[in-house]
Amino acid sequence: MSDKWHPRTRAVHAGTRRSQYGEVSEAIFLTQGFVYDSAEAAEARFLESGPDEFIYARYGNPTVAMFEERIATLEGAEDGFATASGMAAVSGALISMLKAGDHVVSARALFGSCLYILEEVLTRYGVEVTFVDGTDLDQWRAAVRPDTAAVFFESVSNPTLEVVDIAAVADIAHAAGAKVVVDNVFATPEFSRAIEQGADVVIYSTTKHVDGQGRALGGVILGSRDFIRKTVEPYMKHTGGAMSPFSAWIMLKGLETLSLRVNAQADGALALAEALQGHDKLARVIYPGHASHAQNALVKAQMGKGGTVLSLDLKGGQAAAFAFLNALQIPVISNNLGDAKSILTHPATTTHQRLPQDQKDALGITPGLVRMSVGLEDPRDLIADVLAALDAAPAG
Repeated sequence: MSDKWHPRTRAVHAGTRRSQYGEVSEAIFLTQGFVYDSAEAAEARFLESGPDEFIYARYGNPTVAMFEERIATLEGAEDGFATASGMAAVSGALISMLKAGDHVVSARALFGSCLYILEEVLTRYGVEVTFVDGTDLDQWRAAVRPDTAAVFFESVSNPTLEVVDIAAVADIAHAAGAKVVVDNVFATPEFSRAIEQGADVVIYSTTKHVDGQGRALGGVILGSRDFIRKTVEPYMKHTGGAMSPFSAWIMLKGLETLSLRVNAQADGALALAEALQGHDKLARVIYPGHASHAQNALVKAQMGKGGTVLSLDLKGGQAAAFAFLNALQIPVISNNLGDAKSILTHPATTTHQRLPQDQKDALGITPGLVRMSVGLEDPRDLIADVLAALDAAPAG
């Protein structure tokens, strides 16, 4: 691979391993194990495996290795470990690097399962966790201590789309010797420069934009080669969270069209945000790429575009949100995002249902809030459908 290749070229070709048959499309190595020429060869491989020597699919696989190398190259990371799901990546990255007595500072605005890992799992094993408003740098400065081992945040929060200043938080964390762990799913590998901006570890749920067509679960942990192979890999291979070869092949195919898809989706999301500004049924239209977003300048500097997701807050509360959702003709109601199909969800009753009401209030997850992942449909059709569905919603 040439160092001069642009990201779209790397997303198609990086990491390719061709067999003796010279296939064009990457091969799927659907095998759980590998054969050795002799007992001595098996012993040697267990002592030290080379880059194209594999032992067991839980430890590594040629198809999975292609995906790991390709997405790491795209992100600007030295290495990566592909996981069975996005949450396997979040839990694997954090648990593998932390021990009892460590301190973690985390942004408060997180996906519900991420909150569970921090509030329930890590604390159960003696890790202290402090939560802050991720957009408030003074809170980060006050919370980070000399014994802080890591900071964790979603670069764009789910579902209220607050944006954390990666470079500024990284400066604060690194001054204390802490690692910066970023869940970057809303930014996508296309708009991300998180490693360049100071992140030590970047996590993706590849279920979202990388697959992009709702077919398979997956995740990946990206970082330095030393961190991935000496910290993450021993934990993941012994606890069983590895990605399957078939899922890795799907993710490889997804990476080939990632740039084309997410740029089109982000353009569509901006068109929707512009069309819906000031609508009398909406209390808020939240889209990081729109000039009305409080952190739009940071978004432009950090991502370039505002991503594929916007949130709408209907004045009529849950009744209006449900009427709006039920009146839509094109988007589907589901809880995924980053798909070729536009998807809407009502966070207060689905993805964030289990949060106590005071936490929902603090995060801005109102009864009227609807999250919309914009797909690849013609934006003109989406705008017409959304406007018609808003007409069906009761006024606040």
